[in-house]
Amino acid sequence: MRHSKKKGDQTPTGERDVMGSENDFAPGENAGGAEGGDPSFDASGGTAAADGSGDAGAASAGVTESADVASERDKYLRLAAEYDNYRKRSAKERSDAGTRAQADLVRQLIEALDDVARFAHVDPATTDAATIVQGVDMVEKKLLKSLGSAGLEIINPVGETFDPALHEAVATEPTSAREDDHVVARVYQPGYLFKSQLLRPARVVVKQWNG
Repeated sequence: MRHSKKKGDQTPTGERDVMGSENDFAPGENAGGAEGGDPSFDASGGTAAADGSGDAGAASAGVTESADVASERDKYLRLAAEYDNYRKRSAKERSDAGTRAQADLVRQLIEALDDVARFAHVDPATTDAATIVQGVDMVEKKLLKSLGSAGLEIINPVGETFDPALHEAVATEPTSAREDDHVVARVYQPGYLFKSQLLRPARVVVKQWNG
């Protein structure tokens, strides 16, 4: 028997839920709640952090990078300061070493200077020439001994073959012997070497064979 629907009857709850399931979203909304829905859902299908952790990570990376730059800068400044101190210390040590070497040389010459002072103030009226000559010869020997112990060498190449690295020819003189060609005949001024460094070449007269 078919029952007629009376006025005022309501649609059963089950039917209303089914019919209403397609209209539960307001226009402009989607199932993910892009508008008014779940704020953690984004259009790409993922979830966006609602607590700002992305910005915090970027800020943390920036802080780390700044700390690294500051650390490298501090290292550079320390190295620059250490190098500057080393340069100043080395320059002072070289200067002090040079001063000590000069002081040692002067110390060796003091006695010779004393002798020079004594002979420079003798009374010529009571001192003969032979005594003066002997005194000067003594001072010369003492000076040469002191300077020789410091590293001075005298170049006196009489009878040696001319060496342009150590000798300076100021004149030539002829020779009849072929074997004497380019041999030093006389020395005008001796030369000097100091620890293998040429201070002054010997100025000499060289023999020349003309054939």
